[in-house]
Amino acid sequence: MASLKDLRSRIASITATQKITKAMQMVAAAKLRRAREAAENARPYAQRMSAVIANLAAGVSGAGAPALLAGTGSDNRELVIVATADRGLAGGFNSSIVRAARDHVVERLEAGKDISIMTVGRKARDQLRRSFAGRTVATFEAGSNPTLDKAQEIADAITQRFEDGSVDVVTLFYSHFVSVVTQTPTRQQLVPARVIGGAAPIDLGGAVYEYEPDEATILAVLLPRNLTTQILSAMMDNQAGFFAAQMAAMDNATRNAGDIIANLTLLKNRTRQAQITKELIEIISGAEAL
Repeated sequence: MASLKDLRSRIASITATQKITKAMQMVAAAKLRRAREAAENARPYAQRMSAVIANLAAGVSGAGAPALLAGTGSDNRELVIVATADRGLAGGFNSSIVRAARDHVVERLEAGKDISIMTVGRKARDQLRRSFAGRTVATFEAGSNPTLDKAQEIADAITQRFEDGSVDVVTLFYSHFVSVVTQTPTRQQLVPARVIGGAAPIDLGGAVYEYEPDEATILAVLLPRNLTTQILSAMMDNQAGFFAAQMAAMDNATRNAGDIIANLTLLKNRTRQAQITKELIEIISGAEAL
């Protein structure tokens, strides 16, 4: 049985840990509010961009369609982008994204496809390095705050690999922020461009738009911007989901620490009572012997 000194040390140590987890929970809750607002504010723009592209794409087909929209006509070479957070202590948030991406990569490899991987976030890099180190072509850090410049840097790297013929299809894995308690690992195809969920072609009400310049020229400008927009929106979703998951994880850790402290305090009191009882018995026995 542990001594009173050991029990007091363990209680003090767990109490200090509980203070840390409680502070992290409060910080995550404060950051979650801003991250959630940013993610929700970015979605209408991303969806509207997809709707505009869908409307333009309806008038473009065949050889006149931009490569980012039409693709290469093959899906043999695929670039998988795995976006997570840089930090942990958020339960299974990062692992769920990596698991979904890993399952997809394994499935595509078994189908005989050539897969390359690009990671966004240190957790994705570290977890995939063990299994697919030779297939990782680029790594980026998510950073403490998603920015357009960071999304543009990633989009430029994707575009370069697509234009030089290294990839035919680009797929993004990230966590879609649904609510504080729900974050869903999501797969989204970026190249060839597709309309994201919730976006639909614009209803013209019977009217006909005439474009100047033509649809193909406008799409050639909009599609790279759309790629950047979709990446930025995914990074913002990841940021909000990370803070929500971290807040829940730290809340659970704080509660568990409280339960352990209560159990150790009870054990300490019982040990102290047993020690006092033993000392009293020794004193009484010594007095009777005299």
